[in-house]
Amino acid sequence: MPETMRGKAAIVGIGELKPARSSPGRTGMSLLAEAAYMAIQDAGLTKADIDGMILEEGMAPTGSGYNPRMAEYMGIFPTFATGCDAQGAAGVTMALQAAAYVNAGLANYVLCGMSAAIDTSRRERPAGPGRQDTSSSEFQVPFGPTVAANGWYAMIAKRHEMLYGTTVEKRAKVSVDLRYNANHNPMAIWYDRPITVEDVVNSRIVADPLHLLECVMPCAGAAAFIVARADVARNMPHKPAYILGGGLGVMRSNLTHIGEITVCPVGKAAEQAFRLSEMTPKDVQVMEIYDSFTITVLCELEESGFCEKGEAGDWVQEHDLTFKGDHPLNTHGGQLSYGQASTAGGCAQVTEAVRQIRRDAGEHQVPGPTDVVYVTGSGGSFSQQAAMLLGSDATL
Repeated sequence: MPETMRGKAAIVGIGELKPARSSPGRTGMSLLAEAAYMAIQDAGLTKADIDGMILEEGMAPTGSGYNPRMAEYMGIFPTFATGCDAQGAAGVTMALQAAAYVNAGLANYVLCGMSAAIDTSRRERPAGPGRQDTSSSEFQVPFGPTVAANGWYAMIAKRHEMLYGTTVEKRAKVSVDLRYNANHNPMAIWYDRPITVEDVVNSRIVADPLHLLECVMPCAGAAAFIVARADVARNMPHKPAYILGGGLGVMRSNLTHIGEITVCPVGKAAEQAFRLSEMTPKDVQVMEIYDSFTITVLCELEESGFCEKGEAGDWVQEHDLTFKGDHPLNTHGGQLSYGQASTAGGCAQVTEAVRQIRRDAGEHQVPGPTDVVYVTGSGGSFSQQAAMLLGSDATL
């Protein structure tokens, strides 16, 4: 087996802003800069130490060149900088990119991050779809599902329900367990709102069969982290979270045209992540799985190998997914209850994994071992998904 990145890089600093329903007067750049400075300080560094950047500006249509704009904005002068076009999978993918960069000698300290700004006081009509490829313009634009991602994931949920009997009652437990985690995390947007399975089932339909409490609420926020080589990480202020393996699977761009829609690309990413880390799903002690919708979690659990295809609905009934449970999942509350600041929601999965490995998560710290954490990210409608194993030791 060729030499890999296993344990040769680590996340050494994290920073994130508390998700908020709105961020009036703030831009995505200002939010990201604040989270980035928090990560730099957490790593015991100054901005002069940052010589690598991997940034993603969320879904804001501002064109390319975000790294130079952010470098200028923050007063950072990297020797290597690039973007990450992986949407919600960007948080995990950035960590893998950064691990490769520091071990190639392109940089010593790589800043990774993303943000989303929302001003609910401004209500503007969204821009039209613009120029589309033929498949989109012919079928999706005139006849497509509801706005945003709700309709696409509703089709996945409906298909999974038809094939495997995964009813809303089964999906609801994901929301309930993750909300319990959020109720113990003061940073979570739904920190003070417990819910029950009945609350989920009785919440209004957003896109049949998905109910309101099965869907994320877009919010404003930002998250960032710093990656360094393992030999450097050992001498830094906090316990490093070592990158043991990972991958990014790309399956499709358009959900309606390729294959069985309940199959998602995290399967290929997970296969590589476990192979590179020389681990299996049985070694995982904590899961931080991208949760844009309840059905997203169920399909990722199946494709990642934690249960067989079609069994996730029953699997979650049999296990406790809370931070105190036998299979802790999305210990910060997940995007369903912590909050989804556009693609920065996927970055928060990474920062939470680091926090659990450090064992400084406060009220929502997993009481049992947190030496191996599985993290995923998801972009588009099961278009591209990333998987990564983080460890408390480089030699696990």
